[in-house]
Order: sequence, then C-alpha cells, then structure tokens
Amino acid sequence: MPSVQISTRLSTDDLLAAIAQLNASELEDFTSHVIRLRAQRFAPHIPKNEAELLKRINQGVPASMQTRYDELGIKRDAEILTADEYDELLQLTDQIEKVDAERLRNLAELARLRQTSLDALMDELDIKTPVDD
Repeated sequence: MPSVQISTRLSTDDLLAAIAQLNASELEDFTSHVIRLRAQRFAPHIPKNEAELLKRINQGVPASMQTRYDELGIKRDAEILTADEYDELLQLTDQIEKVDAERLRNLAELARLRQTSLDALMDELDIKTPVDD
C-alpha cells in the first residue's frame, strides 16, 4: 500500500497536501476508497438503487484516460499533434463523451427517483458543469 508523509494533527489542507503526493494510480485507488466510504455513510439513509446510481455517477472518466486526453490537448494547442495522435484524441473524445453521457443519464434517473430537477440534484451533490468552473 502506498504511503505519504503527514503531520500527526491533520487539517484539511494537510490532508490534501498528503494526497497530492500520490501518483495517478494511487490517487485513483484512494478516490475509489473515499467514494466507497462516502457511500457507506449515506447507505443507511438512501435506497439501494439510489446508492448504485450515486456509485456510477461518481466513477467518472478513468484517470489514465483523462491524463492522456489532457496531454494530447496540450499538443493540439501547441500545433505539434501527429496524425496518429489526432486520431487517438478523437477516439478519447468519443469515449469521454460516452462516459459523460452515461453520467448524465444516471443523474437524470436519480433526479427522477428523488422527484427533483436535475439542477437541484446537481446543487445538492455539489456537481458543477464545466461552465461552472
């Protein structure tokens, strides 16, 4: 199991600084554990089908895919992208759009189950759209 060096009394900032020391794979594992912990805390309060939807909503794009997409985007912006890399970028874009569309479908289904609007649900879950950032 990976380890990070931290002080004995942790503030949120200290914890985030420790997490920042993790490599991409370790961060992905850590995130999965946090999502599971969060789901466990909410599990007694929400029905199983909602918990499953929340789990799927929180999965998002795999870190390795996002990293590669970002790398290719930088190369595209610098106009040094090869034809093969351009094809790869298009494929990654399609894959990411599919993940995002599935996430949106899951959010809409959860909003329907909770009898609320999608916007209200996203506010409740503190999910921001890229335009909100």
